[in-house]
Amino acid sequence: MPENQTPSSVSQDGPGAESNAGHSNMLLLIQLRWIAVVGQITTIAVVIFGFGIALPLRDLLKVLACLILFNIASHLRWRASRVVTNGELFLALLVDAATLTGLLYLTGGTTNPFAFLYLLQVILGAVLLEAWSTWVFVAITSTCLACLSLYAKPLLLPTEQLSGLSNLYIEGMLLCFALNASLLVFFVSRINNNLRSGAAMLADLRQHAAEEAHIVRMGLLASGAAHELGTPLATLSVILGDWRHMPEFRKNPQLLDELGEMQAQLKRCKTIVSGVLMSAGEARGESSIKTTICTFLDELVLEWRVTRPVVVLEYNNHIEQDMPVVFDSALKQMICNVLDNAFESSPTWLRFEAMREGGVLRLVVTDAGDGFPAPMLTHFGKPYQSTKGRPGGGLGLFFTVNVVRKLGGVVHARNLVSGGALVQVTLPLAAISLE
Repeated sequence: MPENQTPSSVSQDGPGAESNAGHSNMLLLIQLRWIAVVGQITTIAVVIFGFGIALPLRDLLKVLACLILFNIASHLRWRASRVVTNGELFLALLVDAATLTGLLYLTGGTTNPFAFLYLLQVILGAVLLEAWSTWVFVAITSTCLACLSLYAKPLLLPTEQLSGLSNLYIEGMLLCFALNASLLVFFVSRINNNLRSGAAMLADLRQHAAEEAHIVRMGLLASGAAHELGTPLATLSVILGDWRHMPEFRKNPQLLDELGEMQAQLKRCKTIVSGVLMSAGEARGESSIKTTICTFLDELVLEWRVTRPVVVLEYNNHIEQDMPVVFDSALKQMICNVLDNAFESSPTWLRFEAMREGGVLRLVVTDAGDGFPAPMLTHFGKPYQSTKGRPGGGLGLFFTVNVVRKLGGVVHARNLVSGGALVQVTLPLAAISLE
């Protein structure tokens, strides 16, 4: 009697890849066992009523009942768990082999052409099991086949034995070959798809880990640079303060104006250094602030507009229902990075829009520049992908994408048909909400 088989997953290098591939394969196994039960019942009915061959029907139904109970238990087990181990896969294949052995024992043993289904089970074991368990499985199935040749109950066939395709054994062998080939193509294709999906997820996780390690190194370098800059900035602040009281500067209004501009820019540099240190964790109590979405965005745009010589900045806040949230310096810097990149591309005109759509905060920055080159759109958010042509370029967008991804959001970029580019940041409100 035919016995359909299918895989679970072998453990992969990462838990995410193992979980998804293994769970998909185990669900496939459960589905195909139900198909196997239907196929076996159909085969028994055809043999008994179509060919008039006597079979031990009660014993065959007992074996099928055991398979049905095992499949129900498998469904309950794998509905709540997603990780498949090699031992669990080995057990599943052993149950399939035991079921096939029981059916063959009651229907002629090795004289039954469906005995070749053992080969299908061995091939699936070679694909899915670890090396040691594969050889153990080969030994077990070989032993089962040898025992069937010695102890199986004989199958009483009709007395007339026709030759060629009219012979029942030949017909059964051809059907078994077609079944083996079909199941192998179907199962191996599904297995490969699941394993490729798991490998792609694993590669993505490794890429994310490498990017996060890169961010950590950047943070350490920025923190160190901020410490080093603190002393010369403080010295410059003292010197500029002394110059303001010198007669040569007090008598010259133009020099006083330039001195005031220098002090304002120096204050901005000190603010940037303080922000770097807060992001590095040296002022954790001040890094996060409780506010509302509209208040935070309005203040951010006002501060950004004052400190950048942009000609026109269209700020459209479409958020009608404000809500309390928590924003930290990393989120503020992320939004400023997007605006800065747009400003460098289009210093005369920018548009910044904010909207709330259900449980999502959507921020859209549009510029009138030259847009993104096609290769940069393909690798958007990767480090050192920049149109500025200077060493270290592209780290702002890299930082932006990673901050948004940490919060469960996404960043999309595209060029506009009318010219310019659009960058859209989508954040789940649950990641920043205080409600």
